[in-house]
Amino acid sequence: MTINEHAVVIAGGGPTGLMLAGELALAGIDVVIVERRPDQELVGSRARGLHARSIEVLDQRGIADRFLAAGQIAQVTGFAFIRLDISDFPSRHHYGLALAQSRVEELLAEWVEELGVVVRRGHEVTGFTVDDSGVTLETDGGRFRGRYLVGCDGGRSLIRKSAGIDFPGWDASTSVLLAEVETTEEPEAGLKMDELGVHALAPLGDGGYGVVVRESEVKHDGDPTLDDLSTELVKARGTDYGVHNPAWISRFTDMTRQAASYRDGRILLAGDAAHIHFPSSGQGLNLGIQDAVNLGWKLAQVIHGTSPESLLDSYHAERHPVGERVLHATMAQTALSRSTPRLDALHDTVSQMLTMDEPRRYIAGMVSGLDIHYDLGDGHPLLGRRMPDLDLVTSEGPTRTYHLLHAARPILLNFGETGRYDAWTERLRVVDANYEGPWELPVLGAVAAPHAVLIRPDGHVGWVGEGTETGLTESLDKWVGRPATTTA
Repeated sequence: MTINEHAVVIAGGGPTGLMLAGELALAGIDVVIVERRPDQELVGSRARGLHARSIEVLDQRGIADRFLAAGQIAQVTGFAFIRLDISDFPSRHHYGLALAQSRVEELLAEWVEELGVVVRRGHEVTGFTVDDSGVTLETDGGRFRGRYLVGCDGGRSLIRKSAGIDFPGWDASTSVLLAEVETTEEPEAGLKMDELGVHALAPLGDGGYGVVVRESEVKHDGDPTLDDLSTELVKARGTDYGVHNPAWISRFTDMTRQAASYRDGRILLAGDAAHIHFPSSGQGLNLGIQDAVNLGWKLAQVIHGTSPESLLDSYHAERHPVGERVLHATMAQTALSRSTPRLDALHDTVSQMLTMDEPRRYIAGMVSGLDIHYDLGDGHPLLGRRMPDLDLVTSEGPTRTYHLLHAARPILLNFGETGRYDAWTERLRVVDANYEGPWELPVLGAVAAPHAVLIRPDGHVGWVGEGTETGLTESLDKWVGRPATTTA
């Protein structure tokens, strides 16, 4: 059987796999996506939108406008059905975007096609083998070989299971039915909450209704049926409204698990393959996209030979704590998404707290992804955080920080007299700029203006100059890679 050779093989063509493929293609890496589905069509309800940091990430690549044009801007950030306004956050995108996952995938698929990424659809993964020089992925339609294999194949990830990576966590305590159906009676639209959780019906505009109903027993196995939906609606609402002709019915639970390691040698995990949780606050898709943007440039530099393989260890070190924090928060929200006298009292207390600015900013910063902080050591508050999208003036004219990141290359942004570092300029873009305005970070507020910053391709700050160049050479070595010459 013919083996299809590529530098990186990605198992899974959902949002995470597509974003990762785009990142690798921008870095000049030969990548293939191997996807089980024959086309981009999705059956059932999935994620419903993008949070602020994900929109920023897309802006860093110059494609945010495509998504903004297709969706609806709204204040969608929330915690346990408590809405949190982030319009005062220091971000160009201080809002969320209501946009179905199916449309997110379509737009990402168009982008990676423009970048020349090969997508092989209709291939069911059956296993893989690893040797000293690479990984061979086995499917029911062919074999694919790469130096690295990335599992973006969802919560039941065959890649994770075959690699023997532990997936510790918590079993389900609740299960939920979702459906799109027609009814013979006009339902009472809206949301109700009881001791089981939230039940909701909403008109879809085509005569049908979207239904969300908690099941009275936690179920895991078997495909849900129309009878199951009818039974649970009667229990929750006293009637099933004559539900019939379902477009689809699906079930999900609050099982919460995270891969013990996001990397095992030549095998890496991203998105739901690395972490699963209840969809409270709609963070899953966003978490996966941001996994991909953290991993892509690191994997590219290792493949190009400019960085040592140890750079890949920073992927787990940085993203695992972010995922762990999301899992913790979604479990808290699951507990608050039930109605009993004691839980109602707790929910009211949390709601009151979140009307205060500091708690609101803290929780909204986490949910929106705008407060993500990678632990890169002590120093300026910018270190390890997302770089603000500043309006800059350069010798080439006015620009924005995120415009400079469209090519996914690291940038040394000078506001003072930092050296040129010619040894790295083959891979590093050096920009002298002026900026007149405040330096503000979400949650933290105002920070001191730096003299220079090293911006990684993922938009996070890898070094901050505060009047000296102390630590710059070491940071360039770590985040940009080995210098082209020995002279700096």
